Parts: sequence; C-alpha cells; structure tokens
Amino acid sequence: MIEMLKGGLILAGAIFMFLAALGVLRLPDLLTRMHATTKAATLGATLIMLAVALHFAQVAVVARALGVILFIMMTAPVAAHVIGRAGYFVGAKLWSGTVKDELRPNYDPLTHELKSGLETEANARHQPRETDPS
Repeated sequence: MIEMLKGGLILAGAIFMFLAALGVLRLPDLLTRMHATTKAATLGATLIMLAVALHFAQVAVVARALGVILFIMMTAPVAAHVIGRAGYFVGAKLWSGTVKDELRPNYDPLTHELKSGLETEANARHQPRETDPS
C-alpha cells in the first residue's frame, strides 16, 4: 500500500513539474510564466519530497525533506514575485490579453518610483538624497 502511495506522489509530482515546464514554453509573457512555474513546480517538488520522506522513513531524512518543502514554499513565491516585479520595471512586454495593469498608475518609469496610493501630500513629494545624482 505504501508503495502505491509513493508511486502516486512521485507521478503526481512529475506531472506538476511537467506542467511547469510546459507553462514556460507555452504561456505568452513573463508574468504568466512566473505564475505557472511557481505554483506547479512548488507543488511538484513538495509531492516528490513527500515521497522521499515516505520511502526512507527515517527521522533524519523526513526532517530534511520537510525542511526542503518548507524552504521551497517560503522562497519560491517571494523569488517569483521579485523576478516578475523586476521584469515589469525593466519593461518586459505584457501579454496583449492582459485586462488590468494595477502598477501602471502608481509607477513612474522615468524615476522608477512606485507609489502605494496611500501617500499624503507631504510624503508624496520627492525628497532628494545625498546619493542621488545632481
């Protein structure tokens, strides 16, 4: 029974990893590719690591597998967000079917300043820093 569960976890993990790779090839722009790879690859790696933990069934291996799962789940979404945001800021083209761009009204591409929309008049003004070029 445990062999069937391990096989199912590995197969499901491999399918999700395959879908992540397919998303990189088929999806139209950086942001949708990042979304597909982050979600599918994180789930695929998690399922495979669960199969590893079940296969070895030793405390040290299970602890490491759970540590890997925790690390992936904490870092993959953050990394994808940062990469997607950097891509947006350097001018990666959005897909023609993109319905809403929520950063456009708050981002100034000339100064690279991003407003939150909650600024008051006092803190919305640009304050030059010592490190800013003259």
